[in-house]
Amino acid sequence: MKKYSILVPGGAGYIGSHIVKELLHAGHHVITLDNLSTGYRDMVTGGLFIKGSLENKSLLDDIFSEYQIDAVMHLAAVSLVGESVELPLKYYQNNVAGTVNLLNSMLRHNVKCFIFSSSAAVYGKPENIPITENHPCDPTNPYGRTKNFVEQILKDCDSAYNLRYVSLRYFNAAGADESGKIGERHTPETHLIPLILKTATGERENIRIFGTDYPTADGTCIRDYVHVSDLAQAHLLALNALLDGSRSAVYNLGNSRGYSVREVIELARKVTGRPVSVIEAERRPGDPPVLVANSDKIRKQLGWKPRYEDLETIIRTAWRIENRN
Repeated sequence: MKKYSILVPGGAGYIGSHIVKELLHAGHHVITLDNLSTGYRDMVTGGLFIKGSLENKSLLDDIFSEYQIDAVMHLAAVSLVGESVELPLKYYQNNVAGTVNLLNSMLRHNVKCFIFSSSAAVYGKPENIPITENHPCDPTNPYGRTKNFVEQILKDCDSAYNLRYVSLRYFNAAGADESGKIGERHTPETHLIPLILKTATGERENIRIFGTDYPTADGTCIRDYVHVSDLAQAHLLALNALLDGSRSAVYNLGNSRGYSVREVIELARKVTGRPVSVIEAERRPGDPPVLVANSDKIRKQLGWKPRYEDLETIIRTAWRIENRN
């Protein structure tokens, strides 16, 4: 199989680092670009690392000139929903303007293969469950709107410049690489599974359940969790499809099964063998009761086959690195 040079903005982050690892394993030459505002240098397991930002247009041009990039996998977004409400301009500047800088530099150097880290946040409050790619996009926060805006920009770039892209709409990324060397690391941590595991280790006193009166079986929100290594695999499949000449496409990435907050906590107790103290709190504004993906499209068109569909297995991989840390 031919080897390519892939630029990965945001490759030092949680999902990006797992993608870099998969690309390296496949034999590709990887250039990671990250400003380390939320990523970590030691999460990048190989290839070339460049510290820098998408705001630096001259740096982007230098990278494309020097390394003969074949494709770009873009993960360099800020992604905290609550922060996006408080600091919307930060999100539009980084997630939208930064992406425009990247796309302009790509086109100046005739690079027309782009894989975008999108989000289920583009859908907003779902009208139908499970959610298909044809569901209307009506994001309810600035973070989701930035992802939706970029998807619209990509559609226009395809029409105007023949820049082909795959947009991957993640549901809830979870778990860690089987090696136990890289995994989820955020400051502050906002994701449910690592917060539960930090409670199990004693780093946190308790885990809060925000809302216990939703119209679900146990009253708590239901979410679709997808293993981070399965996300990485999907990026490689998307890369191969684009490099083989496939047209632009949008795909959901989820396991198509939902777990409630209480179910996640109980599975974490089982995996860790430790108590997890729970505090019930009021609902958070804007939290939909159920978010579950329909991922049939990517399974059928690209042959995506998640290796970690069972949530208990996903939690075990996360616990391995959390317990070690």
